[in-house]
Amino acid sequence: MSFSSSVKSELCNTPLGERCCVMAELAAFVHMNGTMLFLGNNEVGVYFSTENAAVARRIFKLVKGRYKVQPEILVRKNQRLKKNNVYMVAVLDSLGARTLLEDVHVLYKDELGNTNIYEGIKSAFVENECCRRAYLRATFLGGGYISDPEKNYHLEIVTHGLEYAQALSDLIERFNLRAKIVERKGNYVVYFKEGENIANFLNVIGAHQALLELENIRACKDMRNNINRIVNCETANLGKTVNAAVRQIENIEYIRQTIGLHMLSPQLREIAELRLKYRDATLRELGSMLTPPIGKSGVNHRLRKLDEIADALRKEKKEEM
Repeated sequence: MSFSSSVKSELCNTPLGERCCVMAELAAFVHMNGTMLFLGNNEVGVYFSTENAAVARRIFKLVKGRYKVQPEILVRKNQRLKKNNVYMVAVLDSLGARTLLEDVHVLYKDELGNTNIYEGIKSAFVENECCRRAYLRATFLGGGYISDPEKNYHLEIVTHGLEYAQALSDLIERFNLRAKIVERKGNYVVYFKEGENIANFLNVIGAHQALLELENIRACKDMRNNINRIVNCETANLGKTVNAAVRQIENIEYIRQTIGLHMLSPQLREIAELRLKYRDATLRELGSMLTPPIGKSGVNHRLRKLDEIADALRKEKKEEM
């Protein structure tokens, strides 16, 4: 089972909650998964479609528990998308379907008595914090996806219209989370990329087991990244040290071959001979071998002086040629 499917399975086991939260979930499912059927003679029906069996069972429980109707469940093969099963929860009782659609404010009558379709989020369904959490939980169940956090951090909710996507983004922002919106193949996707935002969203919708798993993965990844950074720094420092030692030895050898080490001052000659003898020693180790011992910066200063002498000798030779 994918991480996204396990999150949805956990959410589907969440208790249905109070009537206000049930209506909030139903309103979200109608927008995310619902399709209206016009049956003629001013009669309507509605069906919900999903590829997740647990989500279909939750929608069935919500509808049956709130309305005196017996939804029908149909299973079909999706001819696209790897031919997965598509589960359909259909409310074909016209009175029950119309009541449901009007209760969630998808169908409403304007001042002239005309029936219209509302494409936003009715504020009455998200007044309480518990209802806002229930609403967002249903939107994720209806059209959400979360990637495997071992690979990357990405959570998205696919919606069918820009107005609804913006309303959903505004609702998410009420929990101090900022989602982005992008158009994809005619749909509008509300999404997060940052691991912390995804963790906070999982907490909002009540996916606490998934949240713990995500945080464990994030902690392990952070630890691995820290270790990699330390190793990279140490490798870089080691490479820098080795390159410096090779350059110092080449310069000292050049001085010895051209003018001889005996031409150097006693201090420079001493450090030059030690560097040639102990080629793998660190600056600190070289300093401890001197009489009297000196620190790392003192050794580095003397070696730079040797570099300057070697450069000057090379420049003189080049000018003579």
